Amino acid sequence: MTVIEAPSDPTLSRRRRVGGWIALIAAIVVVGTALAFVSAPEWRPKDAHDPESAAPTGALALARILEERGVAVELVHTRSDAERALDGDDTLVIGPTWYLENADLRDIAGRAERTVLIEPSSRDIELFFGDSAFAGTALEPVEPECALPEADRAGQIDPGRLYPRGDADVACYPGTEGGYGLLASEAGGAELVAIDAAAVFSNENLANGGNAALALNLLGAHGEVVWYLPSEADIAPGDAPDTLGALTPPWVTPAILLLAVTALAAALWQGRRFGPLVAEDLPVTVRGSETLEGRARLYQHARDPRHAADLLRRGAVERMARRLGLHRRTSVDEVAAAVSVRLGTPVARVHEILYAQPATDADLVAFGERLHDLETAIDSERNHP
Repeated sequence: MTVIEAPSDPTLSRRRRVGGWIALIAAIVVVGTALAFVSAPEWRPKDAHDPESAAPTGALALARILEERGVAVELVHTRSDAERALDGDDTLVIGPTWYLENADLRDIAGRAERTVLIEPSSRDIELFFGDSAFAGTALEPVEPECALPEADRAGQIDPGRLYPRGDADVACYPGTEGGYGLLASEAGGAELVAIDAAAVFSNENLANGGNAALALNLLGAHGEVVWYLPSEADIAPGDAPDTLGALTPPWVTPAILLLAVTALAAALWQGRRFGPLVAEDLPVTVRGSETLEGRARLYQHARDPRHAADLLRRGAVERMARRLGLHRRTSVDEVAAAVSVRLGTPVARVHEILYAQPATDADLVAFGERLHDLETAIDSERNHP
């Protein structure tokens, strides 16, 4: 019994292939979007002064030393988390305060027994010490020269940025321009310290001079350190800058969607149709001679005997080179010299035949006959040495 299979529908097969590609692209877009919105915390770059960062500007080395001495270090990124972590007698470390309002900064700084500002801005110095003028940078190691026990025990350090004393109760590490590398004040039982942590607490500088001793004395006096690095989440809703969507006119989004749909439709309309190649048999067999005659009629119709002569010359030279044992890419002059030797004919005569430039159809026919006679003569010489 002969089973005849129904021919497959090429349109259905093409639709399946296109559908598969569309599904694959959609899956890639969905997965990429999900990964962009749901990124793991360890993928995010660490900030400067981060106690989990091993970068030169990080503070991982200090955090490890504190933990080895029994002082727990808890990293938080929002004010609410910092408030929950503080237990009254803890040490609070506050990083850059760009995202905090004055009232919020004052409030969070008063919740710990000791608060250390590790990158105080001019606003912070003015807020807590009453003066915001920049006082320069220390260019060499400095002795503490103050009554703060933590600094006195640490000894000489290179404090980096210097701050004006203002209303500070204690000022340590004086510079040549009147500034100090460490400021400390006490109000309501809470102590506030300001210091340039990039020059003292960072991984790359912690081992210099008395930096490590000063850091341990300031941060290791209590049982826990709450390390607070403010983030965008601390910005009050009314103070947050406008988003790109809020600044964009209402008509922009529909216009972009319309252009995207139009581009997709144009791509599907003008795009290449992927599908199997279809092999079709010609209804008749075309002989090579007919193809040759057809090309000859085209050249005749174009009335370009020089072009036709060039093709005849090229073919004749390749055939003669093969008959004479030469490479098929041998130059015309070399072939002419070999023909001259084989036939005993002056090379100038061979050049005259090969380099002829027919100007009319009659000249082209005569040129073809001379080439044919030349090839025939070479064959005769080869067969009858």
